[in-house]
Amino acid sequence: MSSNTGLSLSPMRAAWQRLMRQRMNAWALWFLVVLVLLCGAGPELSPYDQSQQDLELKATNPSTAHWLGTDPLGRDMLTRILHGGRVSLEVGLLATAVASIIGVLYGMTAGLAGGRMDAAMMRIVDILYAFPFINFVILLMAIVGREFWLIFVAIGAVEWLTMARVVRGQVLALKNLEFIIAARACGAGFWHIVWKHLLPNVMGPVIIYASLTVPGVMLLEAALSFLGLGIQPPDASWGVLIQEGAKAVESYPWLLIYPGIFFSTTLLALNLLGDGLRDAFDPKSMSQQ
Repeated sequence: MSSNTGLSLSPMRAAWQRLMRQRMNAWALWFLVVLVLLCGAGPELSPYDQSQQDLELKATNPSTAHWLGTDPLGRDMLTRILHGGRVSLEVGLLATAVASIIGVLYGMTAGLAGGRMDAAMMRIVDILYAFPFINFVILLMAIVGREFWLIFVAIGAVEWLTMARVVRGQVLALKNLEFIIAARACGAGFWHIVWKHLLPNVMGPVIIYASLTVPGVMLLEAALSFLGLGIQPPDASWGVLIQEGAKAVESYPWLLIYPGIFFSTTLLALNLLGDGLRDAFDPKSMSQQ
């Protein structure tokens, strides 16, 4: 009876059950849910504004009034960390979404087209891979200026390249199978084959790679902000806070320690969840269940 129930599960539900069987995966997921809620609602519920300055207070140690202390401008660190987490998570999720959409469409088009068009499209990917990322960001900023949305464009314009390769490889393995050939023989068009046959079969690898891309994007944003090329004041991301804390670490170590703890713990949870998703969607583990 139990085996029949297991066989009736959809692939997505079966993958979800395998994901939640591991305690570390469940911990990572719930930690991220709580973090998103804190970063989303925390700054609004805080009695302090993230940019509110108290020059007389200056930098103070953690206290009952300011749980994580204040910075040299008297701004509450907990509020700034939660606001910075909101910005970092927005950059990570939105840039990953942009990169995934571009990469999936590009990779599917190249894989289905095949021949010279496939070769030409993948040579474009190789050329873009060779272009230095920092130079691309500086070029965009010189043309457009330092805008918040530019971070999504800059990171998304690079991260989609690997996604395109992953999807193209999956499509090349699928397009000569019987169900795709049968769909073509029945007169199905390009987009029908993409949406009805290919996309459902490549969603597993896409979800896995997207989940592992989010922490990479957040690291890129932090590196850009640390170099002064990312989020600009008065906004703050975890990268900006780490940059500010590094400058004053000898005098005020909490300015670096607390943002660093939030950032590193979040990256750890994202990577654990990404590894869990990879194991949950792994065909070998599916066959063993």
